[in-house]
Parts: sequence; structure tokens; C-alpha cells
Amino acid sequence: MKTDSELRRDVEQELEWDTRVDARDIGVAVKEGIVTLSGHVSSYAQRWAAQAAASSVEGVKALANEVEVKLPASGQRSDTEIAEAAMTALRLNISVPVTDITVMVREGWVTLTGQAALWYQKQAAETTVRHLQGVKGITNDIHVKATVSTSDIKTRIEEAFRRHAQIDADKIRVQVASETVTLEGEVESWRERDEAATAVWAAPEVTSVQNRLVDCNSHL
Repeated sequence: MKTDSELRRDVEQELEWDTRVDARDIGVAVKEGIVTLSGHVSSYAQRWAAQAAASSVEGVKALANEVEVKLPASGQRSDTEIAEAAMTALRLNISVPVTDITVMVREGWVTLTGQAALWYQKQAAETTVRHLQGVKGITNDIHVKATVSTSDIKTRIEEAFRRHAQIDADKIRVQVASETVTLEGEVESWRERDEAATAVWAAPEVTSVQNRLVDCNSHL
């Protein structure tokens, strides 16, 4: 099991290694396996990339992303310009049900609302907006409304877990109530916990996930 200083070193090295991130103004603090990122970057896409890079490091139990987005003068745009760019980008993405999504922008912060039939459509909308110039943050309030049967959802999720090399299916219990899935049990890392939830969301029937998985290494 890594010490906090070892984990901090590994996260810092991963941030420096990731070409998507300018890590010069990012600070890393670690306490009992919980990583906190601080400082600032020049775009929301970099802030997200820093979080993704840090969460990929073995030993991370949880992550708090306190990195701020400080746009350079060349990256400034009005809220109207950001909203127009967002709607254009969403219309060009065939994975996004644009007619059911509303975009609101305030001081560079984009809020997505509306309805999607599948989780990946909700995520596709956020991914589409993430890299737009002028965006400082995103709130994804798109509601997933399933339109298919949920009769075999538990079996399908358990089978999906067994197909994923990074997930130990034997240690995870799946409970289903209506279209809400609850995960309980133990995982080897924070990354595995997140991957388990992502695998569940891939099921078209799921509209809500309660992730109660715990890191078994935290008991050591």
C-alpha cells in the first residue's frame, strides 16, 4: 500500500506525463489516500483532463478537484457566444437528442437540462460542450428516462461486470429497484469503483445508480 507521499509523487508525475494538462500551476495534496487538486488551468477541458489523469493512478481512494479555470484574454467569450457555440456543436453530434436539451450559460458556466433516453447521450452532450472556448464549468442536469423493459437488468449488469477485466465481479452485489441500481461490496481502487458505475450506466434501462462500493485497501 502506498504512503501519502508516494501517492502524491505518482499523481504529480502522471499530471506531468499527460499531454492534455499543463500541470505547472496545479498543486497536489494527499491525506489517507484522498487526493486534492488545487491551483488553476487555462480551460475547462484541462481541468477535466487533470481529474481524469489523477483518478487513473493506483492507490487513489477519492479525489477532490478544486482546480480553477482562469481563461486567458484570447479565450474570453460572452455567455451568448458560448450558448450559440454549444447549441451548434450539439446539433452536429448525432449522439445527442438536441430537441430535448436546453443550454443555459451564466458567467461562462454551462448548465444542460432536458431529457435523454440513454446515459451515453447525457454524457455525449457534456463531452461535446467540454472543449468549447470560453467554458469555465458544466452542470449536467439532463434526466435519463428509460423507454425499455427492466426485467433482466440485474443479470445483464452482472454479465457486463464479468466481461470487464478491471472489475472483480465476485466482490460486487447488484440490487435493482425499478430503474435504480445499487452497488455494494468491495473494490481494489477508486478507479475500479468508478468503472463499475460506468459499466452500469451503459445499460439502457438504468436511470439512477447508488454507488456504495468501498475500497478494501482502506481497511489495511
